[in-house]
Amino acid sequence: MGVKVAKFGGSSVADALQIGKIKDIIERDGDIKYIVVSAPGKRFDEDSKVTDLLYLCKTHIEHNIPYEQIFQVIHDRFTAVKVNLGVDIDLDGEFDLIKKNMEEGASADYIASRGEYLNAMIIGAYLGYDFIDSAAFIRFDEKGRFMEELTDKSIKRELEKHQRAVIPGFYGSRTDGSIETFSRGGSDITGAIIARAVNADVYENW
Repeated sequence: MGVKVAKFGGSSVADALQIGKIKDIIERDGDIKYIVVSAPGKRFDEDSKVTDLLYLCKTHIEHNIPYEQIFQVIHDRFTAVKVNLGVDIDLDGEFDLIKKNMEEGASADYIASRGEYLNAMIIGAYLGYDFIDSAAFIRFDEKGRFMEELTDKSIKRELEKHQRAVIPGFYGSRTDGSIETFSRGGSDITGAIIARAVNADVYENW
């Protein structure tokens, strides 16, 4: 019995149907202890990625253009996933906080990271895995530079408390607590960082 870390990208977590397939995968493979997830990707060709919608909200706010309709699309999409998976968590409270922070000038990194954050919450509850916010252990310095050694120590210390966990990819936090993201596609980086820190036998990228 080894330890596996599995990362599931945007198309693998795009909706409830795809997330259901993750459950099938982990039920077949009990070695998958830690799961890193992206924000929901496109469900069909004309669809939008959630991260793109979140960035669009930020752009609208910066230019004093109403953003509420876009934000509602994001809200409805996550709510549909929650309902279809039968997950009992309070998303409305999370959305209220995100909206408040956005209107008070939250950074683009914070806003963009909420797709991974919300998706990891839902998927963790659905799978019966612990949800751990990656801001707790993926560390950047005050200039936004990744702090490898501190991150490794923080991951080991945190994950010792959890036999199984779902972790949002793409972001971490600076020393002042503010959210910092990797470049687009950064969930791959998060997955690799966690796999190394826990000395995983296998890192799977779905």
